[in-house]
Amino acid sequence: MRRGGLKIRILIGLAIVAFAFIKKCNNKTMNPYTDRVQNINMTSDQEIAIGLQSAPEMAQQHGGLYQDQKLQSYIDMIGDKLVKASMAKQTPYQYEFHLLADPNTINAFALPGGQIFITYALLSKLENEDQVAGVLGHEIGHVLGRHSAERIAEHDFWKTISTGASVGADAGGIVNSIGKNILLGNGRGDELESDKLGVLFMINAGYNPEEMIGVMKVLKNAAGPNRTPEFQSTHPDPDNRIEKIREAIAEYSGQ
Repeated sequence: MRRGGLKIRILIGLAIVAFAFIKKCNNKTMNPYTDRVQNINMTSDQEIAIGLQSAPEMAQQHGGLYQDQKLQSYIDMIGDKLVKASMAKQTPYQYEFHLLADPNTINAFALPGGQIFITYALLSKLENEDQVAGVLGHEIGHVLGRHSAERIAEHDFWKTISTGASVGADAGGIVNSIGKNILLGNGRGDELESDKLGVLFMINAGYNPEEMIGVMKVLKNAAGPNRTPEFQSTHPDPDNRIEKIREAIAEYSGQ
């Protein structure tokens, strides 16, 4: 009886795993902006809704919005210029740029659907408008790359796989670990893809793409000599990003 019960558990577990793979195959979609096939399980409208819903909480975590309309207008101007000069304007996403009050965290990020943030701590380190454009162009790249939606779909996939493994062989913890490692790898790829798109957006908007390298140097200096090794980080090492950025500049400058 016990052997029969185990056999049933294994069959159920295999069925759940098979369902996860079938669902993933059905979610394959070609991203027309990156020419890359992705696993996406939500629409653009759902991405926009998630971004709008999450934006207030993200701002609150960074001390709210920076209370200087002149600086906010400056960010809006650069962001709008990048969008209007690129394929970003052809997408359904609603691009909104937010300057956060956080004076300590050197960071910028994008939520699904077009909500883009840059902290005052990072803005204060940047040397010119071109570098600001480099940061915002990179974040627009995350939106067009649908990186958040892709990570959400991967999370759902591994969650289902983990459930199947737990039912069939009590191996859910191991599979969860594998899923996290895959997501970590995707994160590095996301950054490099966004860097490349950011270079393209800068060139199209009339900015100097070499200043994207300046942004990498700012991030490297901010991290200090004890920065996390690349293989332990979700972001590629700034030196490796600089090499890829130079390749993108060479590729797009001759277009």
